[in-house]
Amino acid sequence: MSSAQAESVRLPASGSVSPSTASAWLTPVELMVLGAIWGASFLFMRVAAHDFGAFGLVEVRLFLGAVVLLPFLWRARAQFNLRLWIRLAGIAAVNSAIPFVLFAWAAQRAPAGIGAIANAMAVIFTALVALVFYGEPISSRRMVGLIAGFVGVTVLASGKMSGISVWPAALAGTAASLFYGFGANLIRRQLVGLPAGAVAAATLLCAAAFISPLAFATWPSAPIPALSWLCAVLLGVMCTGIAFALYYRLINRIGAPRASTVTYLVPLFGVFWAWLALGEPLTVTMAVAGALILGGIALNQQWGTPRS
Repeated sequence: MSSAQAESVRLPASGSVSPSTASAWLTPVELMVLGAIWGASFLFMRVAAHDFGAFGLVEVRLFLGAVVLLPFLWRARAQFNLRLWIRLAGIAAVNSAIPFVLFAWAAQRAPAGIGAIANAMAVIFTALVALVFYGEPISSRRMVGLIAGFVGVTVLASGKMSGISVWPAALAGTAASLFYGFGANLIRRQLVGLPAGAVAAATLLCAAAFISPLAFATWPSAPIPALSWLCAVLLGVMCTGIAFALYYRLINRIGAPRASTVTYLVPLFGVFWAWLALGEPLTVTMAVAGALILGGIALNQQWGTPRS
């Protein structure tokens, strides 16, 4: 799940928002750490996807992320009946399985920064899907934000790295963000009142079950290097499991609208980690596209009473 999706799940009443009780320095630090972790996921995918393949890497990520979040699901197990599991299975395909595979596929073909920037479109697509399919009103300011985001994607897709076009990867990352947009709206309407951590664990488990046949069928015959295994484990444990646990902690304390500001940090850290670890440059095209997309997100932010 992206941050746009996670913020759409209502947390239990026991997790009421109480920002005044938190230390002034704690929230900025946690937001920065979370942005750094989620930004690193694109670096880990870039390193490991070539050796695992898209399906194999995603299967490891989904399984390990679910294991980390399993305690949340265990505590809320009484709320998860058969009918709910069927609903969760459908949402898991849209919410996790398909977008994770698309981002892993993109990581095999373009720098990590491309996926990190395209991922930010999830916030804009969430608003667009709500408008088109659910008739939610949208202000002229948010419409300008949507247009700016799509212009940014166009600019991103037009770029080249080492003379090679990155549009297939940019398109895959944008498509993944579109699925995130559908997933956020489905969660908001279909899973209201359920603990967010339990929902995340359940959808990750369902998505892992979906991907497993494809992962086993395409599992590489050659030994996978230790570095790629390390990146895959970090992707699952840290960037999927621990990151969402930290995000739900933030939502509990400061509310979803403020916690979702981490969306601004993810592409910045994604590009930074790729430059630091892999020497991937930040091109003018990426900078312009990133500015347009983040500007679009800023215009789409709805600030108001935080949801508990």
